[in-house]
Amino acid sequence: MRAMDVMTTAVVTVGPDSTVQDLAKLLSERGISGVPVVENGRLVGMISEGDLLHRAETGTERRTARRRWRWFDPGLEEARNYIKEHGRTVRDIMTREVISVDEATDLAEVATLMETRRIKRVPVLRDGMLVGILSRANLVRAVAAISREPATGAASNDRQIRAKLLAELNGREWARVWPEEIVVQDGVVHLWISDTRPAAEREALRVAAGNVRGVRRVEEHVAPVPMFPAF
Repeated sequence: MRAMDVMTTAVVTVGPDSTVQDLAKLLSERGISGVPVVENGRLVGMISEGDLLHRAETGTERRTARRRWRWFDPGLEEARNYIKEHGRTVRDIMTREVISVDEATDLAEVATLMETRRIKRVPVLRDGMLVGILSRANLVRAVAAISREPATGAASNDRQIRAKLLAELNGREWARVWPEEIVVQDGVVHLWISDTRPAAEREALRVAAGNVRGVRRVEEHVAPVPMFPAF
């Protein structure tokens, strides 16, 4: 499986000139911990709740002792901390050196990247443009979707099935799903559905998935709470 097979495509983003207060409101209202920073369609940074831990408004500025190693410039660290604590826009406090992957990147590479770099999410790019985001939750769902049966289909067919299903559901009032809640593996459609959804909507989703040409089976995974985008 590749990044394009399980990535979140409905990505919540912010602009570099958004205020820190607007960013904090966005993260809290959407129930997410981080977002890409996009300018003119291109990824220019990443910002997360960790960037808001030490802020002057809440009195949580860093209180660190000066280091005296020859190779270390304590003034530079203090300057960077001051910007993080007092910056007023996303541009001031975002991480500019962003680790990203291409949409065709194998999930094994993505998993290794997350582990070695100790990051929770990776932006997915196509020709330098942001097309999705992959989180650890996306990878967990991919593992859950892997069948123990012998593989009979091609990955390209799975992608076509997923694309056709998303197109069928697009714009339908009863089909409120995030793209990452649908994973197709070897012709089997896996649907992650909140247990609060009406039975008629759940049945309609199963019918829609089962009617896509090439689908062998539809499996439903019931989530105990309403699901947020997995970033």
